[in-house]
Amino acid sequence: MFKKPLIAAGLVAGLALFSIASVSYAALPRIGSSHALVIEDGTGKILLEKNSNEVVPIASLTKLMTAMVVLDAKPDMNEAIHIEQEDVDMLKHSMSRVPVGATMPRKDVLQLALMSSDNRAAASLARTYPGGKAAFLTAVQAKIKGLGLANTAIEEPTGLSPNNKSNAVDLAKMAEAASRYPDIVRITTDSGEVVNINGRQVEYHNSNRLVGKKGWDIGLSKTGFTNEAGNCLIMRIKAAGKNATLVLLNAKANSARLFDASSIRRFLGGEPEPEVVAHASRHRKNRRHA
Repeated sequence: MFKKPLIAAGLVAGLALFSIASVSYAALPRIGSSHALVIEDGTGKILLEKNSNEVVPIASLTKLMTAMVVLDAKPDMNEAIHIEQEDVDMLKHSMSRVPVGATMPRKDVLQLALMSSDNRAAASLARTYPGGKAAFLTAVQAKIKGLGLANTAIEEPTGLSPNNKSNAVDLAKMAEAASRYPDIVRITTDSGEVVNINGRQVEYHNSNRLVGKKGWDIGLSKTGFTNEAGNCLIMRIKAAGKNATLVLLNAKANSARLFDASSIRRFLGGEPEPEVVAHASRHRKNRRHA
């Protein structure tokens, strides 16, 4: 059920839907994702909420935290990173287009981890963190505490573990923090990139098909999927002059999360896009961990 946002001293009991103070917002959309939160940037005003306090697996949304922790360490982004067998996913056996034995600069590894949600890339970032993976995880815990993410637990860098958990409220805070990193903003809003892997020019695309789509003004993006987490999405968007952060968790399909995102954009005052779901259904029949 959607809940009424905080007005004066507390919640208005007994109402399933909440009213919006500003008449410029459209009717409240129906959201298929099990958990959702839309917050107006700058004011923190809750515009839409659905089960936003429930703690659930977050899949590759984890990689925003991984990127922040790596960048906080200020490593040499041109240092060559060698992809090793240790970086291969042995938990979910997810696919990767980054072969074992590949060598590339850390900046390209970060690009693939964030933009294409590559798990081997994310694992190698943690493995090559100053002090190794143990130091990386210590830094993650410190970052979680520093950001006040009281309902967040992260035990590995990719999001493949179902023990990486959070709620929509904490994830909105994490998105706001990640938006302060120019590299994360640039990479997650890049629709595609050609990366040199062992002398071959390989083209990669953003795991969020809305990035680069006409009419979408996206300031941050990250997708996620595992069987436990369902399809997840974080975005910071601008629509009709309004800036907002949206968090969608446990949508039943990629098309469902894109439909929810489009409904939210329309709710904020953007133009409707009925072709989004059809486009996603045609191009994303094979589910993968992203």
